[in-house]
Amino acid sequence: MSCSSQLKRLRFACCHNISSEGLIEAVKKLPLLEELHLYYTSITKEAIEAVGRSCPRLKSFKLNKAGCTRFHISGDKDALAIAENMPELRHLQLFGNKMTNDGLQAILDGCPQLESLDLRLCFNVNLAGSLGRRCSEQIKDLRHPDDSTEDYGFYAEISECESCDEEYPSGFSDIDNLSDYDEYNDFSGGSIDFSDNEGIF
Repeated sequence: MSCSSQLKRLRFACCHNISSEGLIEAVKKLPLLEELHLYYTSITKEAIEAVGRSCPRLKSFKLNKAGCTRFHISGDKDALAIAENMPELRHLQLFGNKMTNDGLQAILDGCPQLESLDLRLCFNVNLAGSLGRRCSEQIKDLRHPDDSTEDYGFYAEISECESCDEEYPSGFSDIDNLSDYDEYNDFSGGSIDFSDNEGIF
């Protein structure tokens, strides 16, 4: 559709087969995008980098996954891609991310205009000491890793996965309050590859 280039808000929920390659191609056509929210949708760091490069007006980014209790499984690729490519972010939610304090430090350095940061179920982050103080001083609305998930619109399952890249926890329930997001172009539970669906918008 011709209006796709004017799109400002986009959300994907449980789109299990969305490809990073397709998302990379899609965001090239969305220069005005301000909000991109991804729930239980697996994308690579290259896709995150492409979103940042192609959508310079991006203000709100959510990359939400299932929390994992295997503390030794960690990784900062997502965090570093965000820090290096999304300097204009005001709102960031990384529910269930594997990042460590190093990744969080990079985000604070690379996204100086952040107003809200949601780190719930990010079990490799430790907000004790100077890093916690910096977060409290720099971020107006900070959600800690162990904060309540009662207001989270999806089923917040904590898995004991072998790999935290398992984005689709068993027993996942559909969101009940989609009406709260009527202003979004929303794709839930679908199988979407943008490279094969140029008119998806």
